[in-house]
Amino acid sequence: MQTFKSQMALQLMILPCMLFLLIFAYVPIAGNVIAFQEFNLSAGFFHSRFIGLANFSEMFADPSFYMAMKNTVILSLLNMLIVFPAPLLFALIINEIPFLRFKKLVQTSSYLPNFISFAMVASMWIFLLDPKGMVNQSLLLLHLVKHPIEFWTEPGLFRPLSVVIGIWKGVGWGAIIYLAAISGINPDLYEAAKMDGAGRIKRIVHITLPNLIPLFSILFILNIGTLFSGNLDQSVLLGNSFNKETSYVIEYYSLQMGLELTRYSYATAVSFFQSVMAVLLVLIANWFSGKASGNRLF
Repeated sequence: MQTFKSQMALQLMILPCMLFLLIFAYVPIAGNVIAFQEFNLSAGFFHSRFIGLANFSEMFADPSFYMAMKNTVILSLLNMLIVFPAPLLFALIINEIPFLRFKKLVQTSSYLPNFISFAMVASMWIFLLDPKGMVNQSLLLLHLVKHPIEFWTEPGLFRPLSVVIGIWKGVGWGAIIYLAAISGINPDLYEAAKMDGAGRIKRIVHITLPNLIPLFSILFILNIGTLFSGNLDQSVLLGNSFNKETSYVIEYYSLQMGLELTRYSYATAVSFFQSVMAVLLVLIANWFSGKASGNRLF
């Protein structure tokens, strides 16, 4: 209690954030009850008809749901395996740049895409990869292709493009936390390694990476919960009827059911399924990380 009183100013500063979290994150959890109802706006929560697991039964019988789930899992796995480790690799590269001005230039330029809305990012990439865009015209000029590549109508190209765009947009911003962790490593360790004849690669492998593993593990646990969600921006802005078989994701499916078809109960059931899977994945990943490396989130 004495500590609480001495930190009263800090408690008051964090109070608005806690209220925001309570109102917009925890209170809406109660709304999941409509996943088990035939929700009607005029009847409200308390008077809508209870239908049990009917929405979930319909969901698991819908082929479109399975297509969306498959695409979501594949895109999320690609993000976890390629996009997620990219900031770590980028941070290691930046940390080894000896020229300070060039290092700052690279850092600043890599941060900028994070501050651009995905709507603008999508427009830019659509323009670049258009049949008459810069990329296709360059490939034609260099005689690398005979005909323009239809990047946005070919289903097989959506996933690789999603990975490329994800790395381009987030690698710089994601590297910040790793660079901060690297700056906290004791410089004496590097000096001692140099005296023992360790080269740059060995210093990275035996000093830098081991010190970053706990941070990487925690971030991995937090990110694995997105395995059944995410990629909504890319699906909505870059997906179309031609590449739907690879771009259609669960969140877009839920959005269409809820807003376009006004099936609020069904859309909530889909979202509830995502939430349950996310919690289970985080718990499993946390347990596995604790057993494998001793690094746990909780």
